[in-house]
Amino acid sequence: MTAKMIGAVLAGISLALATPAVAQTAAAAPATAAVAAKPAKMLVPADFVVPTLAKGPSFKLVPLGPALVKVDFDAYMSSIEHLQKTFSRSTGWPHAGISDADAMKDMEGEAARFAARKSFAYGVLTPDGKRERGSVYVSTSPVPGYDAMVRLWVTKAEYDAGFDAALYGWVQQWVARQWPFAKVAYPGRSIAWETWDAKVKAAKGDHLPD
Repeated sequence: MTAKMIGAVLAGISLALATPAVAQTAAAAPATAAVAAKPAKMLVPADFVVPTLAKGPSFKLVPLGPALVKVDFDAYMSSIEHLQKTFSRSTGWPHAGISDADAMKDMEGEAARFAARKSFAYGVLTPDGKRERGSVYVSTSPVPGYDAMVRLWVTKAEYDAGFDAALYGWVQQWVARQWPFAKVAYPGRSIAWETWDAKVKAAKGDHLPD
């Protein structure tokens, strides 16, 4: 066998050995691309028009974002203890150490989730937009069986004036009328916190204390 023939045989063997790896890579490429292109789960259908303005008696709802960082900050910082007891039920939020940078990061996060249609946070403003009376959050329920979870808070001054109950009643009607949900959870309101906490733990597979 001549040197030329031997070279041809070796080249053929090399090509045969390389082909399975190349074929495997090519076959894997579409699957990888499909995983990368898979869209994140949205809370509402893609064709649903998410409200960007809702008007109630003596207030309006607008999406939270960087433009509202000042009025939002002023609202929750005026009611730290009240919100820790009635809304977050934690000293984690709000707290006295929140900086301007922290507040802006929070607003940017809310705006990003709103744009991605994962959750929708609204500031409850006075009609002139100069003051925030509270906030409303429409998000995914951690408990199966609900299409969404809705939470809301108002400042201590607004709570004492009776606005909390009025806003809750209005929000229930607004969600029923404007949003595509059949069953909505209102933790701490239509569902007692103790009951809701138990449902969340059960959904996570945690063992409840005896």
